[in-house]
Amino acid sequence: MFSRSKPSQNSAPMMASPVSSRSSKAGSSMAGNSTFSVIGTDVVITGNISAKVDLHIDGRVEGDITCASLVQGEGSTIKGAVVAETARISGTLHGSIEARDLVIAASAEVTGDVTYETISIEQGGHVDGRFQHKGKTGLNGSAPATTALHAISDGSASRPALPLSANQVV
Repeated sequence: MFSRSKPSQNSAPMMASPVSSRSSKAGSSMAGNSTFSVIGTDVVITGNISAKVDLHIDGRVEGDITCASLVQGEGSTIKGAVVAETARISGTLHGSIEARDLVIAASAEVTGDVTYETISIEQGGHVDGRFQHKGKTGLNGSAPATTALHAISDGSASRPALPLSANQVV
């Protein structure tokens, strides 16, 4: 007379949720976990991306990107301006980049201006553009503390600053 009925397979659709990293602290809430979105190798996006989470891009983006943190894969291409708190560029970037902490990997090819607070360029990384250092007060709303690269010939005088490629030896 009374029997357990199996739940219907069509009862409720599954909802996709962002990928989250788990905290190793016991008792931490879900609200404290960081989330990120992945753009796969077969994805092409034409248009601007604005995200409050971290992005990992392995595909191609033709548009501006604003996010908390950006990781760009080796085979990916971005054509547009990038603004992020932290960024690791490993693919091709045609456009400016503005990041507080920036890493340009050995496989990276950047064509555009680079604005940073801290920067690391791995041997083999290529940048064709101007470098501008930002002060620690933030990327938006602070006057830039511009630094220039000077080529010293014999140590007696410095030449005017010229835009240099990151792989150019002076």
